[in-house]
Amino acid sequence: METKHDKFRRLANRRVSAAKEVLCKIGNLASPNYEYRSEEVARIFGHLREALDTTEAKFKRVSGDFTL
Repeated sequence: METKHDKFRRLANRRVSAAKEVLCKIGNLASPNYEYRSEEVARIFGHLREALDTTEAKFKRVSGDFTL
């Protein structure tokens, strides 16, 4: 029987690999076959950083003591 941790690892490996593949495809847009502006590139990477920050925050636990 697959544990919750096993399932996490299985899915994480698959999803991280898929995300890396998509990022490589975005990198291919830097080819001389395309024309782009620096502002467009900045918007792309800003959007990606925001998505990464949001995703990372989901993994962070609230620390400190709880009081009412």
